[in-house]
Amino acid sequence: MKYQKRKKAIILLADGTIFHGKAVAGREGSAFGEVCFNTGMTGYQEIFTDPSYYGQLMVTTNAHIGNYGTLSEEIESEGIKIAGLICRNFSYNYSRPAADDSLESFLNKHDLLAISEVDTRALVNYIRDNGAMNAVISTEVDNIEGLKKQLAEVPDMKGLELASKVSTKEPYFVGEPSSTYRIAALDIGIKKNILRNLAKRDCYIKVFPHDSSFEEMKAFEPDGYFISNGPGDPQPLSEAIETAKNIIDSQAPLFGICLGHQVIALANGISTYKMHHGHRGINHPVMNLLTGKGEITSQNHGFAINREEAEAHPEVEITHVHLNDHTAAGIRMKDKPVFSVQYHPEASPGPHDAEYLFDQYIATIKNNKLETA
Repeated sequence: MKYQKRKKAIILLADGTIFHGKAVAGREGSAFGEVCFNTGMTGYQEIFTDPSYYGQLMVTTNAHIGNYGTLSEEIESEGIKIAGLICRNFSYNYSRPAADDSLESFLNKHDLLAISEVDTRALVNYIRDNGAMNAVISTEVDNIEGLKKQLAEVPDMKGLELASKVSTKEPYFVGEPSSTYRIAALDIGIKKNILRNLAKRDCYIKVFPHDSSFEEMKAFEPDGYFISNGPGDPQPLSEAIETAKNIIDSQAPLFGICLGHQVIALANGISTYKMHHGHRGINHPVMNLLTGKGEITSQNHGFAINREEAEAHPEVEITHVHLNDHTAAGIRMKDKPVFSVQYHPEASPGPHDAEYLFDQYIATIKNNKLETA
């Protein structure tokens, strides 16, 4: 396969700009979505299977993709969630002893269109200057006008509800029933590693579909609640926002990550907005305002909460700030056991700077149990 002639391919952006490349392994077709980029040097398999990337065309800034193959244990959900892959150099051969498959085979199994030999530096600079936008990657290089018409029909990410596309359809359990703590988790795009981090902290988790009510989750008799990461715009998630409001009113411990962080903000009347090109990578610097310490974090979001509204809110305190653009990266409620962060503590990119947040969550649950005993 790797020696066959590779088909020419293009990236057509919504504003008409075109970048050129070649289809990986001679694949044909087109894929549509919002084009975005991730600055991580490693972790491509985790990125491709992260539900938060649902419907996005992923540009990888690392020059070599596929060089360490894939490993079945290193997936964040069932199947690939990105809409397509754009990279500079695609490695058909891999040298990692632990790998159980090549990236080429992994992509083929999930029928994902990928293109390489793209000037990704130029493309990323263009996105940084002009913002994330819809795009199409295609081998139909002679059908530009037809692709433009199809691209015009693709909905914008702003206002787009995607949690229902990736959430579980039925509740399921993770961990041991005999565990000390019971957690009710609202799945709006949850990553497997979040569940692993909770389970290894002596938690038994029931994962609920995205539209579950507070009453349904409460029936599990949890010690704490959790709202997950996920894709799309948080504002259309009216059911999740209502559930978050009811959890907050119940005075129960609540922890939210990424999209869950935004849902908790919206439940408190703090608005969200679509960012120019978002934060996606494993080396984003965050300042913990409570400890004065910096954290190297993994981030993946195209929306953020309104920092000014959070600062003015009488019941909310900003706990973390992104040091590159000073956006709010974490909040907590002053008189309730509720907190959330915009980044991914379960990713622990190299340094485990943010993993303490899971321990903080367990400590919050312990304190709440003591106070209500």
